Amino acid sequence: MRGGDTTGLRAYNERLVMHALLQTGMLSKAEIARETGLSGQAASVIVNRLLEDGLLVKLDKVRGQVGQPSTPIAPNPEGAYSLGVKIGRRSVEAILINLLGEELGASRVRYDAPLPEPTISTAIAQAVGLLAHLSPAARSRVVGLGVAMPDEIHAWSAELGLAPRALDGWRDADIGGAFARETGLPVTLYNDAAAACAAEMIAGHAITSRSALYIYLGTFIGGGVVIDGRLYRGEQGNAGAIGSMPTGPAGPGNSPGQLIHSASIFLLERELEAAGIDPSAALSAALADGSGERADAIFDAWAETACAELSRAVVSALSVIDFQEVVVDGFLPPSWRDRFTHRLSAAVERFNRSGLKAAPVIAGSIGPMARVLGAAMLPLKARFSPDTDLLIRSGMARDLI
Repeated sequence: MRGGDTTGLRAYNERLVMHALLQTGMLSKAEIARETGLSGQAASVIVNRLLEDGLLVKLDKVRGQVGQPSTPIAPNPEGAYSLGVKIGRRSVEAILINLLGEELGASRVRYDAPLPEPTISTAIAQAVGLLAHLSPAARSRVVGLGVAMPDEIHAWSAELGLAPRALDGWRDADIGGAFARETGLPVTLYNDAAAACAAEMIAGHAITSRSALYIYLGTFIGGGVVIDGRLYRGEQGNAGAIGSMPTGPAGPGNSPGQLIHSASIFLLERELEAAGIDPSAALSAALADGSGERADAIFDAWAETACAELSRAVVSALSVIDFQEVVVDGFLPPSWRDRFTHRLSAAVERFNRSGLKAAPVIAGSIGPMARVLGAAMLPLKARFSPDTDLLIRSGMARDLI
C-alpha cells in the first residue's frame, strides 16, 4: 500500500495514525511520528486533517514535564460509529458502538427457532431502531454494519427440533442486501464464532499470545483461529469450525458424530427443560425458584460429557497447529464458564501429549456479548486499521505495524 498512488498512500498513513491512537488512547504529535514511523511533518499534516474531519480531538496541554508543554491527541468518540447484529439460533441481538467501542444502545429478541423471514425482519428492525437514536450528523458517521451468524444455519433443523426443511429459506436469503436496503450502510457478514474471537482480540484480555485456539460455547459450539496475531479465516472460511470435528460415537446414518452433537449448549438446554428448569433463566444465572442446585448438577453432567469430547478435539488441534493457548468463552454464566474451563483443562492434561508443548486452557473475558460486539467492531477495524486482518491490542502492535 505504501507503493501506491498519492491518494492511497495518504489513506494508508491516516489509518496508521488512527490505529496508533486507538491502540494507545492518546499521544502527542511527536509520539505519533515515532509510533508510526512517519516524519514529524507528515504526522503533523495527517493529524491536522483528522482533527478537521472530526476523527480526532485535542486534549488539555500536559505541563510540568521536561521541555515544552505537549498537547495530547486522542480519538474522538463521536468521530465514527458502527452497528453490529448477531443472528443466532435462539436470539437476535444488535448493538451500536462509537469509535472507542463503547456501547451506545443494544437490543435483544429471543425466539424458539431462527425461521428466516421473521428473523431477518426482526434483525433489520433492531438495526434501524438503534440508528434512529442518532442525530443526522452522527448518522452520517456510521462506517458500516457487521452481521454475525452461523455458517449453514439452514442445515441444523433436526438439532433445533424443527421440520426437516423449516430453515431452507436461509439458503437463498440475501441477508446483506436486505440490511443494506433498509439502512443504507455497507454490510459485511461474518461467522458468529469468528466475530466473537475478534471481539476477544480487540476488546478482551484473554488472548495474550500470537497464536490461540478460541472456542465459543453457543447453542452450537464454534471457534476461531489466531495465527501470528491475526484472525485466520482459511481459504474457504472454515478455520475454527471446531463444531464440525468428528467424534467417536456414531451419529445419524451410522457415520461418526460431530463435536456439535456432544459439546453444544442446545444439549444442556434440553436437559434443563426435561428437568422443568427454564434454560434461559439458568444460562443467565437468574434462577430464583430454588432450582439452582439441580441446574448445577445437570450442568456438571453435561460438562463432563462435553469436555471428554472437546478435549480430544483440542489435543488434535494442538498437534496440527502449535497454539500457545486455548481460550473458552460463550453464553454460560461466569461461574459455569470457569468450571467448564477448569474441567476442560484437566481433561486435556489426561491425554498422552508426548511431542506436544503445553498450551494453557483459560476462560475468555467478554461472554455472551462477544459475537454481536465483534460484529460491530470489525467494520471499525476495517475502516481505521492499516491492515484489516490485524486484530491485536496495544501490547503486540509495535511488532506488527
